Amino acid sequence: MLEKYLMHEKARNTKGIPAMALNSQQTSELCQLLTNPIASQENLIFDLFTERIAPGVDDSSKIKAAFLKQIIKEEVSSPIINKKEAVKILGSMMGGYNVPVLIETLKNPDLSDAAIKELSHTILIYEAFETVMELSKTNKAAQKVIESWASADWFTQKQKLPELIKVKVFKVEGEINTDDFSPASEAFTRPDIPLHALSMGRGRFDGGIETIAKWRKEGHKVAFVGDVVGTGSSRKSACNSMMWHIGDDIPAVPNKRTAGIVIGESIAPIFYNTTQDSGGLPIIADVSNLKMGDEIKINTTKGEISKDGKLITTFEIKPNTVPDEFRAGGRIPLIIGKALTEKARKALGLGTISIFTEANNPMPKANQAYTMAQKIVGKACGLEGVLPGTACAPKMTTVGSQDTTGPMTADEIKELACLKFEAPMFMQSFCHTAAYPKPSDVNMHRTLPQFIADRKGVPLKQGDGVVHSWLNRLLLPDTVGTGGDSHTRFPMGISFPAGSGLVAFAGALGFMPLDMPESVLVKFKGKLNPGITLRDVVNAIPYFAIQQGMLTVPKKNKINIFNGKIIEMEGLDDITVEQAFELTDATAERSAAAGCIKLSEKRVIEFVRSNIALMESMIEMGYQDKVTIQNRIDACREWLANPKLLGRDENAEYAATLEIDLSEITEPILCCPNDPDDVKLLSEVANTPIQDVFIGSCMTNIGHFRAAEKIWKGSTPSDKVRIYIAPPTRMDQAILKNEATFSTFSQIGARIETPGCSLCMGNQLRVPDKSTVFSTSTRNFNNRMGTGAQVYLGSAELGAMVSVLGKLPTKEEYMNLYQEKIDDHKDEIYQYMQFDELNMEDALYQRRDL
Repeated sequence: MLEKYLMHEKARNTKGIPAMALNSQQTSELCQLLTNPIASQENLIFDLFTERIAPGVDDSSKIKAAFLKQIIKEEVSSPIINKKEAVKILGSMMGGYNVPVLIETLKNPDLSDAAIKELSHTILIYEAFETVMELSKTNKAAQKVIESWASADWFTQKQKLPELIKVKVFKVEGEINTDDFSPASEAFTRPDIPLHALSMGRGRFDGGIETIAKWRKEGHKVAFVGDVVGTGSSRKSACNSMMWHIGDDIPAVPNKRTAGIVIGESIAPIFYNTTQDSGGLPIIADVSNLKMGDEIKINTTKGEISKDGKLITTFEIKPNTVPDEFRAGGRIPLIIGKALTEKARKALGLGTISIFTEANNPMPKANQAYTMAQKIVGKACGLEGVLPGTACAPKMTTVGSQDTTGPMTADEIKELACLKFEAPMFMQSFCHTAAYPKPSDVNMHRTLPQFIADRKGVPLKQGDGVVHSWLNRLLLPDTVGTGGDSHTRFPMGISFPAGSGLVAFAGALGFMPLDMPESVLVKFKGKLNPGITLRDVVNAIPYFAIQQGMLTVPKKNKINIFNGKIIEMEGLDDITVEQAFELTDATAERSAAAGCIKLSEKRVIEFVRSNIALMESMIEMGYQDKVTIQNRIDACREWLANPKLLGRDENAEYAATLEIDLSEITEPILCCPNDPDDVKLLSEVANTPIQDVFIGSCMTNIGHFRAAEKIWKGSTPSDKVRIYIAPPTRMDQAILKNEATFSTFSQIGARIETPGCSLCMGNQLRVPDKSTVFSTSTRNFNNRMGTGAQVYLGSAELGAMVSVLGKLPTKEEYMNLYQEKIDDHKDEIYQYMQFDELNMEDALYQRRDL
């Protein structure tokens, strides 16, 4: 084992990265070596055991804790690790399998002092707190542990955020999105942080990681600086990669780093939060005077950045709790540790401790008015409403995880020592990797479902479809949730997407920290003109915002009224919940923190009834966890017994209001290459040749595929255009097949993909290099769908026409085709899946598929 590991380490070192953490088999064999070490290899064996095994509740950490327990109990002996050393090593394992062993060791007079020391800075205690509390009645060592927790020694014994930090500036001009930090094409390597980090900056700032490594070797601490940092997906891997190159090692936690500094003129809200959660320091400041290679001093107390003794910019650390988060090693350990301290103080009858920074929360006025989002979050916090700027912790009723971040989420769940989800619904999908799994994906497909089910979560099956399209079917109205994908944007209730660390936290503990954002109100009025689709309404938001000076396309000195805020929409009350998701989904492209929309009770009732039928079918088909799914069915039925929806108060305050008159939209609106903010009217880009058309992603529903089929029926697509079809779910696919819609897809030579993300993600299927593409997908960042691809985003109806014409049509061509093919068939085209009116087994599932 040791020889093979050293060969693996050597191979990894040639790439400039460390070896992977030991797996359970390697850990088991290493324990044998510890009892009978190879001569001259004692230091290596000790280092592997202490530093190269994952903490928490990983299978390897379980073996490690059990072995250390045997040493303490003198059931085995090691010439390398004595009993006191065993206790010390247990204390480095963060929580989980080590905790019962340390608690038991409190009873050992010879080792109790060592156990006190290690338990005092262990905060992942959970239900074991009650065990220690009960023991403290008869055991002085346990009493000292409770007192230590109450005094927050776990926090006070850590170093404070330094007042003065010297760094060297690594700056990237313009916008850096999460694809730049963590390319979608390398998604399969994300759980392996050092390996995945080698792809950071590829195609965006080539040579950057070598420059950073050179500066660090020279002894510099490096800060990552950009104009606009971290837009796009909510992938923790983006922050992991950045932190790997600029952060510090974490003792006893292999292949993970912390304490990196990122400075941006603008930092996307999810990336900002993920930096907080990673123990980093995010700073928003004017970066125009910061140049690549500058050596600067950051005064965290005064909020000043200076160079050569001269002040060049100022900043304010927000929220004011960030210094405490940095000291604790991240926002998540701070929250968990504070809760443990409060619990211990309450048990001892002590008052509130004053060492932690209190959040500067606004106070409601008399007869305070609240927006819709503020009321929904308030309900999740047990309050009437939550005002912007409030640090709160809403209950997470629904949590979603997808497969390119799922293994990272699983690692974070293990580090949190979670063996059962506290969130009532935790769902795991496999929509990004089901179609063309790589070896690591195949292994994930075998292991991750059971990992989730063991914790009472709901794992989907490969081929079921897109995470969002499924998660929306498991929602409870007017509740709050999150997900490890930036498009986790509920069409009823509200979701605040997050990185995998915070998703793991939300699932494990059932709540999530939130600094409540402001809201922007988008008010629709008027009626849609013929030929205008809901996707055009989606794109009308940035279009009208640009006209009114609320949004600019250039990244330099960019204006974006939506950035970091909640977009609340109203004026489309009678659309279905499935349609509403097109609008909330696209709030991700506005860099909004969240989105919500006012819907009619009638539409929500229809949707909830339909979803109950789907969930009942899931239980019949053997989906796990049966109890979790049944609990959600019961909760939905309880809501149906008294169906009321929250809405805004008339005098609620908004950061801005954008009014959109639908009657003013007279032609399709497209997002142009390669920026979802760069929206133009069809007439401005007409006649552009197109080589690839993709109809799929979470932005589509069954009506879009029927509409495309109507346009294709009786038409001959251009032989210069490749067509890709990807239904969002297994159910959409089954119904479309039963309607014989797929026969038209086949006749026109379309490439029909497994239900899921397909080209939208770009991590598996990709278009040819430098292709010009029309897509219904969510975003069109550079190189996402294909290397050098130029991507337009718009409706499925327009996409089908593009494939026939081989180009973007003129306004007149579009309107003529729409009138000829769509207008007279609207009622049959735009019918949505109502599962309580369908035979689920016959119409949607084939048992052999499962």
